[in-house]
Amino acid sequence: MKLHNFIQHTREKPGLTPSIKFLLWPEDGYYINEKQEAAEKLCPLRVLWAILIVPAVFIFSACSDTVNQQSREAVSISAVDSLVDRAVAQEHIPGAVVRVQQGDSILHHKAYGYAQLYTFELERLEQPDTMTTGHLFDLASLTKVSATTFGIMLLADSERIQLDSPVHRWLPEFARGDKKKITVRHLLRHTAGLPQWVPTYYYASNAEEQYDYIASLPLKYEVGAERHYSDLGFMLLGEIIRRVSGQPLDQFLEQELYRPLDLKHTGFNPLESGISREKIAATSHGNPFEKQMVYDDDFGYSVDVEPESWNGWRLYTLRGEVNDGNAWYGAGGVAGHAGLFSTAAELQSLVHLLLRKGKYQGRQLISEAAINTFLTIDQFGNGLGWAMDPAVFSAEGVPKGSFGHTGFTGTSILAIPEYDLSVILFTNRQHAGRRENGYYFDLGPLRQQIATAVLKKIGHQSPSRSLQGNPG
Repeated sequence: MKLHNFIQHTREKPGLTPSIKFLLWPEDGYYINEKQEAAEKLCPLRVLWAILIVPAVFIFSACSDTVNQQSREAVSISAVDSLVDRAVAQEHIPGAVVRVQQGDSILHHKAYGYAQLYTFELERLEQPDTMTTGHLFDLASLTKVSATTFGIMLLADSERIQLDSPVHRWLPEFARGDKKKITVRHLLRHTAGLPQWVPTYYYASNAEEQYDYIASLPLKYEVGAERHYSDLGFMLLGEIIRRVSGQPLDQFLEQELYRPLDLKHTGFNPLESGISREKIAATSHGNPFEKQMVYDDDFGYSVDVEPESWNGWRLYTLRGEVNDGNAWYGAGGVAGHAGLFSTAAELQSLVHLLLRKGKYQGRQLISEAAINTFLTIDQFGNGLGWAMDPAVFSAEGVPKGSFGHTGFTGTSILAIPEYDLSVILFTNRQHAGRRENGYYFDLGPLRQQIATAVLKKIGHQSPSRSLQGNPG
């Protein structure tokens, strides 16, 4: 049997010990640094030679146990383990992946709990799917910074758009009234005056209809006066990218960003790309939260629709389909505000590109000037696309210049340029169902505690602070 076929055959055997699985599936292991990752992936070649002499299982286990034991000890931050293990044990979150990287050194990369633990009826599966570090997650609003913001940055860097140009240059429907004042920068800053959220799928069944509906909406706030976080603004940015590049958002990003970075598991609609459901963490059971946003004006959102006029709600556990209704029902899974899927390792590659000022393997993919522009704190305390107010991404006490973002499904990014450090926290909190108050588990305190633990690990000294965090 050829080595490739032998490895593939062995991967599919559910009875393998964890040590053998680590050996054959390196992405589920724990690595000290990126150079070691490459070395460890050669381990099966040594094993193939060894199985000619001694029983295969013994050799696989011995090799794997040695590497796995050393790697676990080298990259595990015990305080982070305790925090996440407790959240899983208390059933606040079914599972999680945490990855912490400083420079080229991976300080922590571990998976916890389960990728899918419950049925649609919230009954425990008899054989739940264990979470691995290689699982893809629905990034939710991390799409804004990991897809759309990068797309605008690339176009601005190549002078195909100008940040202070009015958006009606590409979106003529905005060339009227106060809308003609809106610039690309306003959209990135969440200061365009747009409504924060509306269920566009009550009026649109595809991206073109969705854009037409958004363009027809009146402004809710004065342009440029205040920051009001808006999904609609990033939907418009996605449309601008499409019109300027001449390509759909997902294709443009794949060609101009993800492929050059050798990202193979980052993109929209992963099931259509041949990625199996089993490699994707489950999220919500239908869209109960969003449905209540529509039906219950006392839930915190007031929308002008007749709730019963549309009834296309999904009635199954979501796994590989974007949770966000506007992205799924209204835009087919590809939108500027939500829809991106990725692994912790690949998302960290995107953050690493920013921390490296646009360089990747000796190539300048994005200019340092462009990155500095997007990561300059504005009068509202944030950057372009990226949040830079630590309270927004639950990381009080981080050095000035740090940036991050959160995603509603339970994901978050924290980047600290001063220490060349990034923290990726992925959870599938929605999969555990909603709390009694109708909301999902509040990850703000956990995010803050992990940030504090990581900073302490690297020797950062910061003043005492609240651990309440941001609930998003």
